[in-house]
Amino acid sequence: MRRPEHASQVNRREFLARSAALIGSVGVPLLVSGRALGLNGSVPASERIVMGGIGIGPRGRTDLACFLRNPDVQFVAVADPQSDRRKLVKEMVDKHYQNSDCQTYHSFFDVLDREDIDAVLIATGDRWHTLASILAAKAGKDIYCEKPCSMTIAESRALADTIRRYGRIYQAGTQRRNIGNFIFAINLVHSGKLGKLHTVHANTLDPRTTKDWLPAEPEPPKDVCDWDLWLGPCPWRPFNQRYVNGGWRGFFDFHGGGILEWGSHTVDLCQWANQADDTAPIEYEPQGNHVHATYANGVKLIMRDTGWLGLGTCSVRFEGDEGWVETGDSGQVAVFPESLRSEMPVFTMAGTDPSTHIRDFLDCVKSRKQPASNASVVAQSHIACHAAYIAWQLGRKVRFDPVKEEFIGDDEANRLRSRALREPWHI
Repeated sequence: MRRPEHASQVNRREFLARSAALIGSVGVPLLVSGRALGLNGSVPASERIVMGGIGIGPRGRTDLACFLRNPDVQFVAVADPQSDRRKLVKEMVDKHYQNSDCQTYHSFFDVLDREDIDAVLIATGDRWHTLASILAAKAGKDIYCEKPCSMTIAESRALADTIRRYGRIYQAGTQRRNIGNFIFAINLVHSGKLGKLHTVHANTLDPRTTKDWLPAEPEPPKDVCDWDLWLGPCPWRPFNQRYVNGGWRGFFDFHGGGILEWGSHTVDLCQWANQADDTAPIEYEPQGNHVHATYANGVKLIMRDTGWLGLGTCSVRFEGDEGWVETGDSGQVAVFPESLRSEMPVFTMAGTDPSTHIRDFLDCVKSRKQPASNASVVAQSHIACHAAYIAWQLGRKVRFDPVKEEFIGDDEANRLRSRALREPWHI
């Protein structure tokens, strides 16, 4: 794997732009294609973001379709330990560009080693998100990574620190930060039109996972599915086709549980509503499959899977002493007092659509500004989800120090802040 680019080095797009300017200034005959310079209406090479994909399954292909709709993206490669997924992505990309140029790789290190690739789309299962993102950052790539961004509190911190240290642009796939109805609800809170905020509600799923194994099946050839690479940092277990077909959710080794599954979206929005993007709640108490938490400013966070108004998946509700608002993936909004509805536009984008979120990432790759779901922001919302899951696992109240990112006087809870990684993988 190549060394990360130093911040003072000229990147590929800057080099192309400067080279074109230099050629013109000295009167050298221009032997560069019109497409490269954008003379035929296409985006010039100096403005294109060259991308590769790592672990692109069904959700990843939804993301990929959005990336391909942006003319300043040039998608050139995919890596996946499963040959069928590599083939599907190559067919999709080649069809879009009407060529056969998309390269396929078994190992994601081949994508990270390519000097021409500026950014990567990571859409593996949860088990790989942190480690693949950290390795990509160290290789000098910007990163769009599907949620959740981490499996533990320790991984959340390692991710945020690495992205900052290497100066990369990172966007987690928590796209609701760029969806109109959720932004409207947040703005109602921040404008004070609901009065003083006292409670935020996050739609989460059943927290339960299992440590059981599925029955062992014959392991396929490595060129069909590299089971060892698929497992990555997870503890070894025998192969079963269900895992690699998307059935890994619900298994503790591969999945952070239902609080994290939707909380990576909804707890994240609650953090934003409470203007708590730089912290996490200080107390967590399980109530059945729900978890009630409290911030240092006294605002209550309730993570629950029942009692919603039916406005779509990943709903949130914000309550102040003068009103409330609730919304979800349908784009519908319930609000009190009703007079606030007069300020509300019509929302047409579903909460599952990553289009505007992906455009935000691409713009930030060029400007080097921080995107909506940057690593520092999502680290804190993920830490809140992980702490809530730990309280649920233990079946009791826990107190948390969001500065030290550890539980207060609680060795049992602190042991759950990290998981051992299988050799040779480490963070």
